[in-house]
Amino acid sequence: MASDDPSRWLAAIPLLAALGLGGCATTSGGGMSYRHLSSRDCMARVMYFESNRSSPDGMIAVGTVVMNRVESGKYPQSVCGVVGQNNQFADGALYKKMSGKSKDLAYAMADRVLDGERHPAVGDAMFFHTYGYHYPYKNMHYVVVAGGNAFYEKRTPGTFKPGIPKPTTPIYQVAAAERVPVAAAPMKVAAAPQKIVTASANIGAQDRVRLAMFLTTGEGL
Repeated sequence: MASDDPSRWLAAIPLLAALGLGGCATTSGGGMSYRHLSSRDCMARVMYFESNRSSPDGMIAVGTVVMNRVESGKYPQSVCGVVGQNNQFADGALYKKMSGKSKDLAYAMADRVLDGERHPAVGDAMFFHTYGYHYPYKNMHYVVVAGGNAFYEKRTPGTFKPGIPKPTTPIYQVAAAERVPVAAAPMKVAAAPQKIVTASANIGAQDRVRLAMFLTTGEGL
């Protein structure tokens, strides 16, 4: 017969959290405890700490690997469960500090992946390492390089052409937090950049010229 004692259920909460059930994770670091991270938090964090922090391509590629693992049946069946596995992703990904525009970008990309978006070149790959590293294993079939990482599948040796491809032209670009082809949607130049520069009275003339060039062309800083 089930007990109606609420303390029985309260006592079970830490155990459920530790198991990563319900898309939450419990981890610790730096002497502090980090509890009840959502799937969105865990996804954004692994993207932030595992990819080039200005690369939507790289972040979505990392997120695709996470989701491939979640759906594979070979790994934990939650985002936080996958990201929290020992020795699989960046140390401290679930508790180190995130900040700035890179944090905002990571959360925007996390939302897109959790909504079903995937990096088309990653396919079914569930592994990656830092681009530029080489390993002696013969079963690494590389599919794409994005955001400073080389993504690969594990295949039977002799069934694919070995070698790491060169980084590809990015597929994604940040524009109003929406996915757009780079060739079809160049970054918009801020309106009336000269007025912005003139209003910056606290910087020198040379810096104002460099800032104007940056706002107009994206170069010069």
